[in-house]
Amino acid sequence: MHPAAAFGWDDAAALAFASEVAFAHIFALTPDGPRVAHAPLLIADGRARFHLSNGNALTPHLGGSHATASVAAHDHYVSPNWYAAADQVPTWNYVAVELAGPVRRLDADELVALLDASAATFEPRVGEGWTRAKMTPARFEAMCGGITGFELTIQTLRATRKLSQNKPDADVAGVTSALEALGRDDVAAVVRATRNPV
Repeated sequence: MHPAAAFGWDDAAALAFASEVAFAHIFALTPDGPRVAHAPLLIADGRARFHLSNGNALTPHLGGSHATASVAAHDHYVSPNWYAAADQVPTWNYVAVELAGPVRRLDADELVALLDASAATFEPRVGEGWTRAKMTPARFEAMCGGITGFELTIQTLRATRKLSQNKPDADVAGVTSALEALGRDDVAAVVRATRNPV
């Protein structure tokens, strides 16, 4: 996380961002060294739940371990040429949240509840309404046999929004104009929103 106070973020907003992005890189140590997995997250009540394939190299090592889930979005390179001021250096704007803590393995019923909650959360985002009722019970059970669910208790939360807040208005205008010219209206909008919170 970037240490500058200008890029700090309150916990509630950081958790809301992580819940909205909902996809994380999950890092943990294994006997073979550090490993990372990639998984959708459901965050509620101070916990992040996710599942991994049983074939994932991290799966056998996560239960009972500590892990960090990293969620990031709205990132882009920033050229010094975009600034009004001279003598600047390149940088990268981004929004990131790290959730760290102990991990426990979910039992079979908790895994099913996680899968149901995942569908209920993500299906509406794409305008669909899939539920496991559309599967035969035997097929659903077989699919569940190939994955393991986990719950990370969030003991540490680190968050950064590095979106040119430390730059004067003229520099921010140059950054947002350049981003829009590159077709990154989404990042430009986040830079503006951070500059002028509603």
